[in-house]
Amino acid sequence: MRLDLRLIAEMIPRGATVLDIGCGDGALLAHLTAEKGADARGIEIDMAQATQAVAAGLAVIQGDADNDLAFYPDGAFDYVVLSRTLQAVEKPREVLRQMLRIGRHAIVSFPNFGHWLLRWQLLSTGRMPMTDTWHRAWHETPNIHPCTIRDFFDLCALDGYVVERWLAVDDRGLKTPWKRSPWLANLFGEQALFLLRRR
Repeated sequence: MRLDLRLIAEMIPRGATVLDIGCGDGALLAHLTAEKGADARGIEIDMAQATQAVAAGLAVIQGDADNDLAFYPDGAFDYVVLSRTLQAVEKPREVLRQMLRIGRHAIVSFPNFGHWLLRWQLLSTGRMPMTDTWHRAWHETPNIHPCTIRDFFDLCALDGYVVERWLAVDDRGLKTPWKRSPWLANLFGEQALFLLRRR
């Protein structure tokens, strides 16, 4: 399972109800169902991946985070997950609002565009950066709203979300040691993970 999905799974308790937005082939759903007895469901925009997840026996529907979350009732889930998808949605602020309307907690992971290597590549080459995390050329990437860890903290403060837990990691899974410094985590963390709730 992908690194951020393993870290997300660690945050979800046994028996929780979970909605995974942008669930892909359902790897997180399968893990949560088998290992944690979760009532885990997914929504995926890519029909081929949604079909693959359904064929594996997972509760996944084809849908779009930007438009379809409004149809879920308030408080329907304990946890709503958005893994490496925030930067690819049209309305990230509205998606977050919907997540915290339909779930008691939201877990969001995203690649950190503030990482020093991305800054250096942009400064030194004058071109959009390419790394293991940001691995597609600018004209092929689905990312339309890249953000940094500091940007995400600012958005949470603006909209009144409580950050219950956060961490930054590199692509090898090593947690960065700057837990008390979002500024340093923003510089050295390749990926970010946030656990949120409403005030």
